[in-house]
Amino acid sequence: MLTSDAETTSNDRDGATITTYTAFDGSRVIVSGSRDVMLAATKTHIDAGGGAVLIFEDQTGRQVDFDFRGNVDDVVGRITESVKPGPGRPRLGVVSREISLLPRQWEWLEAQPNGISASIRRLVDDARRNETGIQRGRHLRDAAGKIMWAIAGNLPNFEEASRALYARDDDRLRSLLAGWPEDFRAYLFRLIDEAAQLEAW
Repeated sequence: MLTSDAETTSNDRDGATITTYTAFDGSRVIVSGSRDVMLAATKTHIDAGGGAVLIFEDQTGRQVDFDFRGNVDDVVGRITESVKPGPGRPRLGVVSREISLLPRQWEWLEAQPNGISASIRRLVDDARRNETGIQRGRHLRDAAGKIMWAIAGNLPNFEEASRALYARDDDRLRSLLAGWPEDFRAYLFRLIDEAAQLEAW
């Protein structure tokens, strides 16, 4: 398994979560790290004849797909090209989506000095920074649960392990996962240990 120098989950200087990814071949971890680290290692794995790959965002458990044709630059180039033109600043990671608000909420936003979009971004960032440790830990447990469903649904004790995960019964969870593939088990424990640390704040 290849892991980047950064932790699987981490925060930037403003407290915002930095997105990291993990690629799996079955239950074996190929790589954990930033998008570029993950893409390079996964591309090498595929070119060497490795098996089918599943890729997840560590912070959310969301499965993501990439087109690995060509070289790594081709792969990254297609990600950039896939961003639809229009409002927003895609090169800065800003994308446009529709939201629905009540009239009084639009009035408040329109009165803000930096504009509606900047105000919404600031509100979201403030809310994320002000999340409690319990909330952040729950997000990581949700992510671990999604990845467990995708990869480990047929493994022994899966249902009991899922219940222990959400009950925050980590000692029981560790015992239930004892027979699972070591690589996958270590990955889950990394997420769960970070969740437990956050929940203890």
